[in-house]
Amino acid sequence: MEKEVTVTIGLKKGISDPEGKNVTKALSLLGFSSVKDVTVNKRYVITLDVESEEQIEQSVREMTEKLLANPVIHHYDIAW
Repeated sequence: MEKEVTVTIGLKKGISDPEGKNVTKALSLLGFSSVKDVTVNKRYVITLDVESEEQIEQSVREMTEKLLANPVIHHYDIAW
């Protein structure tokens, strides 16, 4: 069975987001003065070929925690 899963990864509260700060600053310089803050997240869309639904959550959590996210600085959300 083929299943598509989306993993969104972002920085935890209190962790500096230099890319977000640079985008906020650039938007301000371009005249978008109403923008107060930008937060950058990564989104992965993963297509799995699995035998059962139960395998999906376990596999995706393992992939995320071993490779995609650093649990010390990132939070993540899995949607399917």
